[in-house]
Amino acid sequence: MTTEEQIQKIEALLLELLAPEPEYFLIQVRIKPTNNIKVFIDGDNGVTIDKCVRINRQLYKKIEEAGFYPEGEFSLEVSSAGVGEPLKMLRQYTRNIDRFVEVSFNDGTVKEGKLIQVADSDIIIEETTGKGKKAVTQQVVIPFENIKTTTVQIKF
Repeated sequence: MTTEEQIQKIEALLLELLAPEPEYFLIQVRIKPTNNIKVFIDGDNGVTIDKCVRINRQLYKKIEEAGFYPEGEFSLEVSSAGVGEPLKMLRQYTRNIDRFVEVSFNDGTVKEGKLIQVADSDIIIEETTGKGKKAVTQQVVIPFENIKTTTVQIKF
């Protein structure tokens, strides 16, 4: 079984586990050559450590029962996407409305601003340039097709 097939089967098991709780969703499954499985999930209202632990235990049991790794030689980590992880799904963008984001474009340019709206094909950020009395705030529409990555910025 290829790594891609393993990922698809693990995603299917995970989606089955998450089905009764639609507020949680899968972001990504990665498998290292050492059979270290990393699962990233999120929730419309965030994900607690306890939730990650419960899903980890349930998924671990399902993987064992399915016999994907006959010798039981695998490890499993379930976590939420960290603050520094790029947003990957529309639901993540929606969840982060009113937060500051850094958008890296396919051409290498970068814009920072407050995420104020999310649509199926684009986002709108409120970008402020200049300082003090010369500060200018404008709304910038950014099509998803132009975005390389978007990360949430923590402002203090």
